[in-house]
Amino acid sequence: MGTIRRAGERKFVMPVKTLPSNAHLDHLKHQARDLMRDVRVHDAQAAQRIREFHPRFLKATDAEVFGAGLHLSDAQLVIARERGFASWTRLKRHVEKPTLADNLSAPLHERIEDPAFRHAVDLLDQGEAEALWAYLKAHPGLVRQRVLFEGGNYFRNPGLLEFAAENPIRHGKLPANIVAVVRVILEAGARDANAALNETLVLVCSGSVARECGVQIPLIDVLCGYGADPGAGLTAALVHGEFEAAHELIRLGGRVDLPAAAALGQVDEGRRLLSTASGEERHWAVALAAQFGHAEMVRLLLDAGEDPNRYNPPGAHSHSTPLHQAALAGHLDVVRLLLERGARPDLKDTMWQGTAEGWAARAGKTEVAELLRSLKQ
Repeated sequence: MGTIRRAGERKFVMPVKTLPSNAHLDHLKHQARDLMRDVRVHDAQAAQRIREFHPRFLKATDAEVFGAGLHLSDAQLVIARERGFASWTRLKRHVEKPTLADNLSAPLHERIEDPAFRHAVDLLDQGEAEALWAYLKAHPGLVRQRVLFEGGNYFRNPGLLEFAAENPIRHGKLPANIVAVVRVILEAGARDANAALNETLVLVCSGSVARECGVQIPLIDVLCGYGADPGAGLTAALVHGEFEAAHELIRLGGRVDLPAAAALGQVDEGRRLLSTASGEERHWAVALAAQFGHAEMVRLLLDAGEDPNRYNPPGAHSHSTPLHQAALAGHLDVVRLLLERGARPDLKDTMWQGTAEGWAARAGKTEVAELLRSLKQ
């Protein structure tokens, strides 16, 4: 998972490809060589993959990627990070010498190797607030301890507090007293760790289980009450369509920037913010406006020079383009607008190699799929 958001920054979460249980290192090496070949022929997908997963190229243009003189070690790093591993060395160890934590098919709490930490998570999951308080008093280091999970999109180095968000889903539910459980962990020492507070807020705001259990807003309130930054979770909430959480974060002080205005369809606010917005903010804004079907906002951003064929930024479904996202959601007016402005219907996503037409068809958006199909005739 990317770094915690500081002022002016966004949290980047890239979609990763699940590593098969029978993965072979030789096959992964071949994939790295294939990526090098694709860079040499200036393949746009290759540039996007490198931009997503190589830290040195996070904000690089396609031309900068193609001209960088990449080495095989760079390609191997991308292959490793595409599969949720911090480095080629970590991926190699996983393949050659797997441990309990490397069982990617097991629920995350079952992959915890430290029995003391695992017991604390069990108490959290069971809603045993008083028992957890006593246990943390006896083991005070647990509130600052972190565990390492690899092979996934995010939740790669969580502390105990982050498990309270149930994101990623482990049980599909939260104990009814989860707010009290969170207060126990905070009072036991987690309140002093800003990174854990903000990380947990992001997970609560971007996950569905807390909302479905009716505790998303109470958890947001308690976390922000203990010092979490409302702005840290706002973008994550919007990207995942958690608008109730987003409005609560705004009420608590989260700033509405251009991407937030775009996601919320606030065209007048977007017009006001556009002149001072950074290139990164504009990129995010067109991605979110297309995803949520705000055609006038998309038009505003295209008129300002945004490229309809640019892959979305890391953290905003970066394996796809605005056209993919609009097609997936069935936003016919946005799809038509993007096509009128030069969006290429033949571009494929970097995860499944699907076109916008394929995305629409798979999502049952028949009218959009038929429109895109008609362009081939």
